[in-house]
Amino acid sequence: MSASGIGSIKMGYDKTKYLEEIERVIEKGKYKDSWESLSCFQVPKWYQNAKFGIFIHWGVYSVPAFGSEWYPRNMYLKGTKEYEHHMCTYGSHRKFGYREFIRMFTAPAFDAKAWADLFKEAGARYVTPVAEHHDGFQMYHSKLSQYCSTKMGPLRDVLNELKEEIEKSDMVFCTSSHRAEHYWFMEGIREVDEDNEDLKEGGLYWPSKKGPEDIYNIYESCPDKEYLEDWLIRTCELIDGYKPSMLYFDWWIMNAAFKPFLKKFMAYYYNRADEWGKQVSINYKFDACAAGTGIEDIERGQQKDIHYTLWQADTSAARNSWSYTYGNDYKKPEEIIQNLIDIVSKNGTMMLNIGPKADGSLPEEDIYILKEIGKWLTINGEGIYDTKNWKIFGEGPTIINEGHFSDSKRSPYTCKDVRYTYKKGILYAFILKWPANGIVKMTNFAPEKKKVLTGVKSIKVLGYNEIPSWEQLEEGLVISTETIDSNFPVCFRIEFI
Repeated sequence: MSASGIGSIKMGYDKTKYLEEIERVIEKGKYKDSWESLSCFQVPKWYQNAKFGIFIHWGVYSVPAFGSEWYPRNMYLKGTKEYEHHMCTYGSHRKFGYREFIRMFTAPAFDAKAWADLFKEAGARYVTPVAEHHDGFQMYHSKLSQYCSTKMGPLRDVLNELKEEIEKSDMVFCTSSHRAEHYWFMEGIREVDEDNEDLKEGGLYWPSKKGPEDIYNIYESCPDKEYLEDWLIRTCELIDGYKPSMLYFDWWIMNAAFKPFLKKFMAYYYNRADEWGKQVSINYKFDACAAGTGIEDIERGQQKDIHYTLWQADTSAARNSWSYTYGNDYKKPEEIIQNLIDIVSKNGTMMLNIGPKADGSLPEEDIYILKEIGKWLTINGEGIYDTKNWKIFGEGPTIINEGHFSDSKRSPYTCKDVRYTYKKGILYAFILKWPANGIVKMTNFAPEKKKVLTGVKSIKVLGYNEIPSWEQLEEGLVISTETIDSNFPVCFRIEFI
């Protein structure tokens, strides 16, 4: 199958043939559409070892660059800042609806190779461009819709260009679908003065049904069969055409109505991957999937302790938005690195999002952050990549508020916050904030805690020539340095007797 379509399956909108093909693949394959069968899933080795990836939110919503990637929804909801901005900037919705932004989304500066080169320099092991966000515009070639990047806007297969350059750079290509939420995402369009021809099936705004009062209520505003079948076919088309090693889903697939279709998709994807000879995975949030059938993802949050199986944290370089907007509030690179270390110490991996501008260029802030992370990983990556969690994740006073949207709800890390990783008999101890006096104490090495039952043989500092002095005392391991100074976390490489 080619990367620009679904190969031998001649579709258009002939749903019956594709649905029959899905059933055929499931019937003959190892994986069936049941949680029991899908529990045979195994975490891919590449994923376990990668630790750091890039997420990319880029689409038509990057043109207005206002508010967030939810602009296409909020511009139709009276009383929102996006609605007021749209009326003041572009005029009435009848004259300028969301689809008018597509003709402005030509992306003349988009250079897939330059993007991939930067991600490689940043130390990323995998890259996940968003294939379709809630707005319904596909950033790839589709036989199921006219609203895709090869037929409108850039007139290029954006996803395929990125896939080729990512894989040439020896990174793992992944992608994401946020299509589920499209069912209600554009609901406000029915309340404003706009030509709603695109509300028909196949249109950009279809179906724009009334959304749930509580988007986390799994029984509210359940999609109908027509939409669910369309979702299933679109998602299968995506993996058939581009063969990603991971597919990320946003939260609304946890809706009860999605479950039978989600299980069918998972079985189809895992069986197709067997045919391709690839190790693949599905990312899910909350309890959308049964535990052990994919990789659990936490959005803008972390785990409080070591998780029993690999998990992923996805967060953004900007605090306020996943896409580029004017005036984005960017994080400091050292803050992102601190969170990366904490995540890895708890058997996790981080996927860091950037938001390119509408023309395809990357904001200077994103470039700076990625390059700083890359510099740090060049020195300290030995203690990140291919590691495992140790007996404990670390120590220190900073409490992690576990769960989604919690990474901004804690105090800054301190010089007493230490995180551990482990590889091939070597313990890596990361000091998340370097103390001004150059002295570090790790209390987990205290004899009474019985975490370390053997002696320390040597201690080195990654990236520095100084050999620190150290003592194993009753209160723990005390390491003293004289020349080390850093605004970034510092890593001790500890070898035991």
